[in-house]
Amino acid sequence: MRFVDEYRDAGTARALASRIAALCEPGRRYKFMEVCGGHTHTIYKHGLEDHLPGAVTLVHGPGCPVCVIPMGRVDDAIHIAGRPDVIMTSFGDMTRVPGGRGSFQDAAARGADIRVVYSPLDALKIARDNPARRVVFMAIGFETTAPSTAMTLLRAEAEGIANFSVFCNHVTIIPAIKAILESPDLRLDGFIGPGHVSTVIGCSPYEFIAREYGRPLVVAGFEPLDVLQAVHANLEQLAEGRCEVENQYSRVVPWDGNAKALAVINEVMELRPHFEWRGLGFISHSALRIRDRYAAFDAERIFEIPGGRVADPKACQCGEVLKGVLKPWECKVFGTACTPETPIGTCMVSSEGACAAYYNFGRFSRDRVREATRA
Repeated sequence: MRFVDEYRDAGTARALASRIAALCEPGRRYKFMEVCGGHTHTIYKHGLEDHLPGAVTLVHGPGCPVCVIPMGRVDDAIHIAGRPDVIMTSFGDMTRVPGGRGSFQDAAARGADIRVVYSPLDALKIARDNPARRVVFMAIGFETTAPSTAMTLLRAEAEGIANFSVFCNHVTIIPAIKAILESPDLRLDGFIGPGHVSTVIGCSPYEFIAREYGRPLVVAGFEPLDVLQAVHANLEQLAEGRCEVENQYSRVVPWDGNAKALAVINEVMELRPHFEWRGLGFISHSALRIRDRYAAFDAERIFEIPGGRVADPKACQCGEVLKGVLKPWECKVFGTACTPETPIGTCMVSSEGACAAYYNFGRFSRDRVREATRA
């Protein structure tokens, strides 16, 4: 299969790993952040860290959309879902995300009508088929999924489906990266830029990272060689004294983004003044909300919601994992009290979460990881 088999070739990977090792300056250590959770799963699934020199460390970033939703927003959604006239719709991995009052699954066990959908259009169909009920779509994700939410809302308006609304939790990637760069407890040498988000926003929005912070960023695809090529490109820039934005994923990502997708987002949504991120706190202009023109489809205006803040469980260190300060296995409850079956934090819930990746791909033994690190 084109763009799959050739990006998993073992011989090419070994040769690239040798070139990566040759670029490392003796005595220097490098730390690169893969912003996207999809990259994290590629790294762990294919054991890419085992093929990198000890001088190179990869850390997870805040690019998992489920992982960054704060507990208070989950509680707000559960509050809406608890109404007898409401059908709450959600992507599957969102149903297990814990809030202060439990998860969607817990709410369903208490009698709430919560249904898993694969797209917002599925939610719209449920609204069309249930005119006597009010159907709410729990919209999450970065700019990657925002266009589909916006297009669905426009279709609801065009078809006059008045019982459909959106609980909008879409977030934007650039403010989160900036918050990471300004974090005092993390030193990074460069970034593996998110591939999915970049199909929408392009590469040019990242240029401030090189210009203002002196860090290279390489937008990458999701196959093993994509990630290794991004590491190599970062190291090559550092060796040559350059700091630029590069597009390794040019087979999919246009430099200036998808103009039509950006236009429909701008038509339906606008930036919030501020939004709370799990682990990162409140970040200005980092999330989207429904514009006034489409207020009739905005669940936050249709329903009264508590809007309160809920502190993360003290034992959970998802925030540190999302900021790249800790590796998942360094969390105190990782693999013991917190597992995919009994998650305490969001990083163990989502299919893109770093903790789930570590656990599911057999990297959950602290002793094994420590031994490998010492070796």
